[in-house]
Amino acid sequence: MTFKLIKNSFPFLLTFLIVVSCQRAKQNEKTEQISGAASNAEECCVSTIPDRFDSATKSANLVSSVNIDSLIKTNPALEKMLFIPGGIFNMGARDAQFAREDEYPVHPVKVNSFFMDPHPVTNAQFLEFVEATGYVTTAEKDIDWNEFQKQLPPGTPKPADSLLDASSLVFTPPAHRVNLNDVSQWWTWVRGASWKHPYGPGSSITGIEDYPVIHVSWEDANAYARWAGKRLPTEAEWEYAARGGNDDYVYAWGFERVNEGNPKANSWDGDFPVYNSERDGFERLAPVKQYQPNDFGLYDMAGNVWEWCADLYHHEYYKSFNPEVVANNPTGPDTSYDPMEPNVQKRIIRGGSFLCNDSYCSGYRAAARMKSTEDTGMSHLGFRCVVSVK
Repeated sequence: MTFKLIKNSFPFLLTFLIVVSCQRAKQNEKTEQISGAASNAEECCVSTIPDRFDSATKSANLVSSVNIDSLIKTNPALEKMLFIPGGIFNMGARDAQFAREDEYPVHPVKVNSFFMDPHPVTNAQFLEFVEATGYVTTAEKDIDWNEFQKQLPPGTPKPADSLLDASSLVFTPPAHRVNLNDVSQWWTWVRGASWKHPYGPGSSITGIEDYPVIHVSWEDANAYARWAGKRLPTEAEWEYAARGGNDDYVYAWGFERVNEGNPKANSWDGDFPVYNSERDGFERLAPVKQYQPNDFGLYDMAGNVWEWCADLYHHEYYKSFNPEVVANNPTGPDTSYDPMEPNVQKRIIRGGSFLCNDSYCSGYRAAARMKSTEDTGMSHLGFRCVVSVK
């Protein structure tokens, strides 16, 4: 079922489903033009604000007085994870490239030490979980109309049953240039698409076991994390880890734009969404660990797949912080609010994906934030896990 058909017969489903990854959705947010590229990005807030805090402060405050070997002995799940020493960093956007209004203001945050998966959870890892538990993902279940209609305006008519069949969103590039404000031009609602059939019936994960698992909802990611004895990272932990101990970095690798120098992440190279030159080596998804890790040793903290975080999304959340006071291990707002869909609860996703492009978005910035409904699954949305250090 294409988005065009969905839009004609089921308009509210389109609004519900398309909430992530490099959107150019029109928002009532004030933006400031700083470059030709930025002028073409309606969703981007590009004003530059000074860095209130010395970037050296965070590096000087790294905490590493933990006996890692003893922790691993007590919890074997940590053996293949990376230790991230806690510290203080400045959370939020302060670079002169694309940024959203909800990424301001910059505020100091303290994060405790934790362990983190070195890369997103792969198909092979998720398969092990499913085989051990018999778990069925959200995308593999028919949509429950009684539950779904609670998120819709009162009186919304029930759609055709076929539109409620188990399905997921699959990136489908158009054959010609399209209006970038209309994301239905490159997303297709595919019946039977799921983590084990990433492109729909007939596709499988055979041969791509080391690729990130996709089409997983926030609920699915949490189920895996609980089984593995882990949890999803907070948004603060995720951004802290992405910066790799370098508080002033714009990207996980530093300051160089993604399309400059050697390939640094799996992103869209070329004319989005029509043509990808594959400069970075891949047209769509890439196996994990294809590019240099950041200074914490973490792979794929930019591009390839967006990653679920534990936190609820609230558009005004950053404004609730006092920029003069260090926030202690924030875990997100108590309630969710997205002015684009005020009645729908959403969670944070981070890191950008293979669809991100500087002419369209720059989700691979360390400070970049996006959000999605908890039951959403897409062909560029995955996750990784963390474990607290007690």
